Amino acid sequence: MSKVDSKVSILKTSPETVVDDYKELMHLADYDKIVSRENETILKLNLSWTLFYPACSTPPWQLEGVLKTLEDDGFQDVVAVENQTVVTHPWKGAYLNKWLPLLEKYKREFQPLTDVEWSVYEPKSEMMVMDEIFGQVLVPKMFYGNNVIHFPTVKTHGHTTTTGSMKNAFGGLIPKYRHHAHKKIHEVLVDLLAIQREIHPGIFTVMDGCVCGDGAGPRTMDPYVGNVVLASGDPVAVDALAAKIMGFDPLKIDYIKMAHDKGLGMGDVDQIEVVGLDDKELQGLNFGFHVDKSPVIKWDQRLRKKTMGIKWLHHLLFNSPIFKTFIFASGFYHDKLWYPTTGKKNIGQFKTTEWGKLFDAYEYGEFPEFKEVKEWNPY
Repeated sequence: MSKVDSKVSILKTSPETVVDDYKELMHLADYDKIVSRENETILKLNLSWTLFYPACSTPPWQLEGVLKTLEDDGFQDVVAVENQTVVTHPWKGAYLNKWLPLLEKYKREFQPLTDVEWSVYEPKSEMMVMDEIFGQVLVPKMFYGNNVIHFPTVKTHGHTTTTGSMKNAFGGLIPKYRHHAHKKIHEVLVDLLAIQREIHPGIFTVMDGCVCGDGAGPRTMDPYVGNVVLASGDPVAVDALAAKIMGFDPLKIDYIKMAHDKGLGMGDVDQIEVVGLDDKELQGLNFGFHVDKSPVIKWDQRLRKKTMGIKWLHHLLFNSPIFKTFIFASGFYHDKLWYPTTGKKNIGQFKTTEWGKLFDAYEYGEFPEFKEVKEWNPY
């Protein structure tokens, strides 16, 4: 069972100082007391879209800041991972988000979770919904007994209001068919945190708020320059503080409140030890975000809710090849309609900012050669 340390570090940053600021940020949060050099450290990156879009996925400066800190501090066994979803491809996403040259520079491997062995895990904690939704819990074998560092960004989410450290585990502990969790997403996130605390000796989070996402997250958002970075050994606390900065009441967000009530972390920001900014600077941070829902999320929620009590229809829509039409519709809307129009306009505006210029300064590298990614059963 990993230790809960409800300290959150937060710093204001800039494109000129961000890589060094990540080192200060991690040390302010005592990361090296949480993440032991004796165990392998898994970098759980965040790929919310194969395509690049500001604030959507782990930006290159966030990855470089952590990689450089780990190298400077003598960490040897480090591997970066990300999973596949019905709408993302790990290798293509790693290329388009400029992760691969950085991993090569710091001599770290990128390992898609589609290509590792998963095993059935029997949680010691009482699960809220995992048994009901999935029947069993599957965990990558490489996760057992090893540290994890999560790489979320500060952004909104149509299913969960905000998304952060707790949601980032979603991609590491559930294979491709995790869309079924949308039925009871808040309870699933709490279950996953309980499982994490059982299997990882150390859990740490670095959250990038240099460029944040407001509105219809986790993809079709309005980019917002936030100029902040956060870190903590408590996933609940860092998610709570990020939610407060975004303009929400953390304890009114179900997954944060449930995790707080279960003692899995601190969701009450008044009881979190915040370091890096003084009280006046912290109180001045309120991004005033709101939550919208993309048409894909709206229809997902409507169909799941309306068919929940009609088992044969629910099974037909979400557990049969009919579901492939939903996958196609999501990909078509996001990649073919929204991205080339609104998305392209927003990216163009982002590229005129100093953060956009920093993104352009990173290299794509060569397009990766990879074996065909294993197809998870989406039903």
